[in-house]
Amino acid sequence: LGVIAGCRVLDGIVKRNQILKVIRGPKKEVVWEGSIRSLKREKDDVREVSKGIECGILLDGFNFIEEGDFFELYESSHVSQEL
Repeated sequence: LGVIAGCRVLDGIVKRNQILKVIRGPKKEVVWEGSIRSLKREKDDVREVSKGIECGILLDGFNFIEEGDFFELYESSHVSQEL
């Protein structure tokens, strides 16, 4: 499957459909950006995890997670305008 990152949600809510950035080191470099393949709470697949809860995150196509990495997540939306 790949490397599953053991995480604790520090703020907000992690949702499976969000875009994730892996941030590393004192310079806070973004080393990868992509999607979540799997989000688990204990052994169950879940859609979201709230602040203060531990979870497992499997990234889609990135297995080079290091201790101390931070994940930053966001949602993207498209807005259509009518003239």
